[in-house]
Amino acid sequence: MIDLVGKNRWFFLASWILVAIGIISLLVSQIQLGAPLRLGIDFTGGTSMMLHINPAEEVTLAQLREEMAELGYEKARIQDAREGNFIVYTREITSEEAGTLAERLGTELGTQVEIVDYYLVSETVAVTTAANALIAVIVAAVAMLFYIVWAFRRMPSPFRWGICAIVALSHDVFIIVGVFSLLGLLAEVAIDALFITGLLAVVGYSINNTVVIFDRIRENMSRHISPDFAQTVNSSLVETVARCLNTALTTLFVLLALLLFGGATIHYFVLVLLLGVIIGTYSSLCISSQLLVVWEKRDWRTLLPFVRRPV
Repeated sequence: MIDLVGKNRWFFLASWILVAIGIISLLVSQIQLGAPLRLGIDFTGGTSMMLHINPAEEVTLAQLREEMAELGYEKARIQDAREGNFIVYTREITSEEAGTLAERLGTELGTQVEIVDYYLVSETVAVTTAANALIAVIVAAVAMLFYIVWAFRRMPSPFRWGICAIVALSHDVFIIVGVFSLLGLLAEVAIDALFITGLLAVVGYSINNTVVIFDRIRENMSRHISPDFAQTVNSSLVETVARCLNTALTTLFVLLALLLFGGATIHYFVLVLLLGVIIGTYSSLCISSQLLVVWEKRDWRTLLPFVRRPV
């Protein structure tokens, strides 16, 4: 039988490395951008519009950025959506101003520039959206905690099960936030309301996997398959690993198809889900259940695998 529990120090080490990278990225982003993440217009206010230019004209992203800067929009962020489509994020401008901008761009580029989508978010709405997003994530985490405690209320110390699940869940969310902080620095990727939607979906997926594994641990404890709790947990993990991996793979196939062939507007939303499925499956198998063993044995040093144990 595979000894997954015996390798928990390696799992914790991998997680600490990912968390450390995320912390460094968030700090650098805070210094350079004034915020731990590059925020989209849903959180800062501004205008989003999709411009369509005839693909036969072969207008490049660099050309469009140069013309936008010359027209006074040097801070605009532009994303190539392929097939002649470009998504532009800029300060708040009215639909009339957007139309004038498209005409001037068309004149400078020597082609017709058409606005196929226009979206305006005021600063007041953006602040409300940011506050509601934070509340949504916190409420979801608290609700999950109480659900786990209630579901495993017949087990010894049910809060232990709930806390281990929430710690693993926080681990998933933090790593995804760290990845997007890094993308914000390296590729100017900004988060929007869809990012929060993706995080909440990840929370649900991850907690579902964790509950499945916890439920198998509970069943095996009631069957008394071993007096050693660590052995019981390891047997439960081995029994559920195929189910977790199969579920993750079937979900990943769909998400990969959406990532490759879906529209540019949902590109990063799908990326959140893709990362969430991978990290959520990993944390369910390698973090949440391992935390139960650490807590049961009170072997807290295992959580810090980079600290040498006394001989």
